[in-house]
Amino acid sequence: MREILGRRRRLLSRRKDKGPDFLGAALTFATEWQWPVLPGVAPDPQGRARCACPDPECSVPGAHPFDPGLLAATTDERMVRWWWGNRPAAPIILATGAVGGNAPCAVSLPALAASHALTLLDRRGMRLGPVVAAPTRWALLVKPYSMEQLGELLYAKDFVPGSLRFHGEGGYLALPPSETGQGAIRWERAPLPGSAKPWVPDVEAVVDAVVDALTRTGVSAPEL
Repeated sequence: MREILGRRRRLLSRRKDKGPDFLGAALTFATEWQWPVLPGVAPDPQGRARCACPDPECSVPGAHPFDPGLLAATTDERMVRWWWGNRPAAPIILATGAVGGNAPCAVSLPALAASHALTLLDRRGMRLGPVVAAPTRWALLVKPYSMEQLGELLYAKDFVPGSLRFHGEGGYLALPPSETGQGAIRWERAPLPGSAKPWVPDVEAVVDAVVDALTRTGVSAPEL
């Protein structure tokens, strides 16, 4: 019995040593949830704060598509396996709002302000969907929206913090467990285990709640 337990511990240890399962995560997003993904540019191996893309002043090192471009994002299992079979540690990039409205969009804000805002929204009992956390910004996933819908929503407000960013159609977002030049991408609020497809709220509800939390309750968000 001891020999069997010892072997199991060794096997578990080996699994941990392998690091994040990028292919497994990409397949879940693409084939189970029908979220179109593609590999991102890796951080520069000579300096992780830099990007391997040609732009020496890239503002999102390792967290954006380059080759292939964003339009190549797909839910096709064979393509996903080929990409991560050749680039097993490539960041996983979600094409937000793409492919017939199957992909979620997102609203992001600076990490510290997002942490405070989520605490306030939890106290109010607001239901949120998955939240993606990068070292500097957190992104709240929402249902797909059009630019016209977003424009009308923002026009109706007296004030919208400039630190809010909107990842809609034609946008992108790095998903866990990606490693980027700014650090690891993780779930601050992970989808429920075994979810056929994660539930996400309407953009109106999220924007209304976040703007209110940032402007009426003393929580500030720097213009980042």
